Amino acid sequence: MAIQVREVKRAELKTRGPAAALAASDVRKAFRPAKVVRGSGTAVRAVDGVSLSVWRGEIYGLLGANGSGKSTLIRLFSTLLTPDAGEVRVFGLDIDRDELAVKRLINRVSVEASFFKKLSAMENLVYAGRLYGVAPDESRPKIVSILRRLGIEDARMKEPLETLSRGMQQKVAIARAFLSTPMLLLLDEPTTGLDVRSKREVQTFVRDLRDEHDATIVLTTHDLDEAARLADRIGILHQGRLVAEGTAEELAARHGGGTLEDVFMTLTGRRLDDADATDAERPT
Repeated sequence: MAIQVREVKRAELKTRGPAAALAASDVRKAFRPAKVVRGSGTAVRAVDGVSLSVWRGEIYGLLGANGSGKSTLIRLFSTLLTPDAGEVRVFGLDIDRDELAVKRLINRVSVEASFFKKLSAMENLVYAGRLYGVAPDESRPKIVSILRRLGIEDARMKEPLETLSRGMQQKVAIARAFLSTPMLLLLDEPTTGLDVRSKREVQTFVRDLRDEHDATIVLTTHDLDEAARLADRIGILHQGRLVAEGTAEELAARHGGGTLEDVFMTLTGRRLDDADATDAERPT
């Protein structure tokens, strides 16, 4: 039944015209500190008036240091958090008023993905497939195909998750998100902690996912190379604000030429590695 609902929604969306896959307007979210210091009860603005549009079939990269607001923004887009102000629409649907319909169209991968660690990758994914309305006989061949493309050997698919590396577990999380064939896939730091080969496998899979399955992808990262390699357009977040947006070439042209790192330094006054170290205490 879940698949039937999703397919009807896809057909409807194809007749709606050029509405953005994701549209955010003046979105704001603040958090109060967990430890209130005397004389300091000021809320931290994790997302501070962000407006952006992501078009169908686009890979949009949100680039920023740790604590820049990337993960908070993804949680807002995925309905896990409610904005304090502003509006978010997914294919024209309001994430507040149309929350259940939006959830049928999206999926999210984050660095803190959770599993049943005593079960194998195959068992975890078959279980996830059932939650999405996909029968085991239908999901198993698809699971094998996805995991192979992500570089996981057949024998390792049957090992308990707790015996796999964090990088392999992250690949399983990506496979789980793809089982629902989402129209909008939200990837929050999907390659953090992966070795170079695994990063390339995941990046290739993300591009193939967009090209072969008409998916729209929003990717958060603090990896400059990954942003340039994957994203059609890049939005640079700094202290909760979207301070620049465009293709890598457009950003370079607007801000004195040079590399994407040069652009980041021009806009924020710091190297990305330095900003990661000093902004670690801010909400992500």
